[in-house]
Amino acid sequence: MKLSEREWLIEQDKLEASGKFETCFALTNGYIGIRGINEEVFCEETPGTYIAGVFDKSTAQVTELVNLPNPIGLRIYINREFLNPLKCEILEFKRVLDLKQGILYRKLRLKDVKGRITTIEGFRFVSMNNKNLIVQKYDVVCENYSAVLNVESFIDATTVNSKDVPNDRVKHYEIDKKKDFADGIYLGITTKDKKYKVGIASSTKVLLNNQRCYFNRFTKDLGYIITENFEVEAKQGERYEIEKLTVLVSSREKNVGDVFETCTNKLKEFETKSAEKLLFEHIEEYKRLWDVANIDIVGDEVANKSVKFNIFHLISMANPEDEHVSLGAKGLHGEGYKGHVFWDTEIFMLPFYIYTNPAAAKAMLMYRYNLLDAARENARKNGYKGAQFPWESADTGEEETPKWGYDYLGNPVRIWTGDIEYHISADIAYAVMNYVRATDDIDFLLNYGSEIIIETARFWASICKYNKEKGRYEINDVIGPDEFHEHCNNNAYTNYLAKWNLLKASELCNLLLEKYPKYFEKLSKKINLSDEEPFVWQEIASKIYIPYHPDKKLIEQFEGYFNLKDFVIKEYDQNNMPVWPEGVELDKLNNYQLIKQADVVMLLYLLGEEFDDQTKKINYDYYEKRTMHKSSLSPSIYALMGVRVGETNRAYINFMRTALTDLEDNQGNTHLGIHAASLGGTWQALVFGFGGISIEKDDVLSVNPWLPEKWESLKFSIWWKGNLLDFKITKDNVEVKKRVEKGNVKLKIKGQEAII
Repeated sequence: MKLSEREWLIEQDKLEASGKFETCFALTNGYIGIRGINEEVFCEETPGTYIAGVFDKSTAQVTELVNLPNPIGLRIYINREFLNPLKCEILEFKRVLDLKQGILYRKLRLKDVKGRITTIEGFRFVSMNNKNLIVQKYDVVCENYSAVLNVESFIDATTVNSKDVPNDRVKHYEIDKKKDFADGIYLGITTKDKKYKVGIASSTKVLLNNQRCYFNRFTKDLGYIITENFEVEAKQGERYEIEKLTVLVSSREKNVGDVFETCTNKLKEFETKSAEKLLFEHIEEYKRLWDVANIDIVGDEVANKSVKFNIFHLISMANPEDEHVSLGAKGLHGEGYKGHVFWDTEIFMLPFYIYTNPAAAKAMLMYRYNLLDAARENARKNGYKGAQFPWESADTGEEETPKWGYDYLGNPVRIWTGDIEYHISADIAYAVMNYVRATDDIDFLLNYGSEIIIETARFWASICKYNKEKGRYEINDVIGPDEFHEHCNNNAYTNYLAKWNLLKASELCNLLLEKYPKYFEKLSKKINLSDEEPFVWQEIASKIYIPYHPDKKLIEQFEGYFNLKDFVIKEYDQNNMPVWPEGVELDKLNNYQLIKQADVVMLLYLLGEEFDDQTKKINYDYYEKRTMHKSSLSPSIYALMGVRVGETNRAYINFMRTALTDLEDNQGNTHLGIHAASLGGTWQALVFGFGGISIEKDDVLSVNPWLPEKWESLKFSIWWKGNLLDFKITKDNVEVKKRVEKGNVKLKIKGQEAII
């Protein structure tokens, strides 16, 4: 196995327990996620094994993604003494995440207290084309000694959620079966509340010159751990190969009867192929994904590599085959945010998939559609009509936001987002139209998307309250994207997206009535849509209040925001992140104009056609110097909008903030999981910011790029209405080629119209 070129490699050169690297080196295929721990599993590490959609509550505050048994354990013993890397002299250590091939490589040269030198070198991967499979392959060489080597492979069910937080620590499963079968070992579990069953079967081989070479095999049932051991008469200088195949199967999957039988049968099937063959198939699938998703930045090595890192985790997380799961805010990389799905998915991540993997984007939107009844019930329970999507969603579509958390000082604090951060319903409607516009997937719009848009419009119509005195509709007591400020009245982002949702639903009804009357009749009957409702939506939308100050061309984030005490950010830390201004009290953030993340600027991006360039520039300047970027969602939007308003220096600074969010851990919490929204935001900042892509009226694809000084060129590809387009941008030229053709594409390149 040969590693890829350096631009594709993320390296760790020091052996240590590192939550950052556990997350950055996590491997996932959209079904299984495995954190980047070492095979030996050091006590300071946090093993994490997750299956998309396997949630449970048990004694936790809310339903959360279950941390399943760790299936990748491997240890080496020399004459029955554990070769513990932490107790050896480290002669050589390297771990490398190969982004191009989707593998985690490791090399260790260890000298123990008896002077014995051992080299362990190899890799593991979570298969991209066999969703149930994990492969590990390592070579072991006894450099200056001969001895009995014991290779111990194990499945460890001591794992818990929140292992380092006593108040939140939970074990979500019970072991229901352990077995030594002919080809390996098996451990099965059942989750406590939801009764999901998960089976884990592994088979390990120890080979010399491709022949099995052990003289003894035995297994041990150690309660929460089951092991498979092989004893080998190891000779000095010989290279012994360890191959471990592991299969995970859950009862969530289609056509799974007996989990044990399904699991072991799949394992036997995979055992008919060599590790090299399985690796080849895995790499071929990554080649297919990278063929569209790759971005090349020439002239900026750090930016180029960090962008590839972000894209790697995006292409790894998606599962187009499952329409009942979506992407959590921390991916399948850790337990942060309980594995829940937020607006992050539709607004920050989904555009990447819309333009590089439309099938995956559709599956994520189908997740929302399949939970539409739950959103209707959520609205009903809260006294509203239509569909109110939960701020945090898991497997049922019920609201999963915890009621309590901790502030920046560590004090317990009530979490209100699940109660009053309503904008997610409009965000999902926006995502539906974003997908349909780019793909022309009319079938999806007719059968699924239109119902989402209409039901969310009904929600907004019921939550808007008419103020007779002022002659306007208002939405009060909300939280906008900026979560420093709670219980706000007339948040501009929320009100504007509500207005957009209402008008889009009305427009859609007219479209369906005119062009697809049979579908419209069927839908109207299904949801009891009256003839009057679209007109009511138009009336409400026309009178929704937006706090705008025309004399200054400033959009006020919410009513009364400009009356708050003002602080301007003046200092930045070693990661170029804002430092709290002197005098700020962290338990009184609601009283200041400092904001957590892009709010008004987010609005200017999503509904950019509603605002002129001067308004965008004035508001960008005002809010950028007051944004603390305490959410990883924020820098990418300021990067993108920075390009669009001509603040290119700040655009590049914010772009590097978002691109390096996890690699430099600039939010300080990468150990909890990948910042998935930041991954998607990085891509958007590149393509829609520096790449200059935007969609104008009549679906004209506008290209108006700007490249930072050291960038020689930027290359990327996107799907647009069934056409695959390749872009190569330099400072002097924009080159667009059509790789896959479905029809004519209307372009406007730096103001010049063209058709290809």
